[in-house]
Amino acid sequence: MTKANTALINSQEKILNQIYYIREHKVMLDIDLAVLYCVENRALKQAVRRNMDLFPTDFKFNLTETDLKASQNV
Repeated sequence: MTKANTALINSQEKILNQIYYIREHKVMLDIDLAVLYCVENRALKQAVRRNMDLFPTDFKFNLTETDLKASQNV
């Protein structure tokens, strides 16, 4: 296996480890997406707010305390 293949597999595993199941949906946290796209978290949130018409209505939601506790128990 080449170094490029190994790096790709490691990257894929890292991304998969950042996907959570919350409310029966696959979810990535904004901070993880910001790191993935090499932008500041506030810039990512601002871009989403400014372009909400480009996203499905269920694209973003705020986590509740219950959601956080449930995701930590997995």
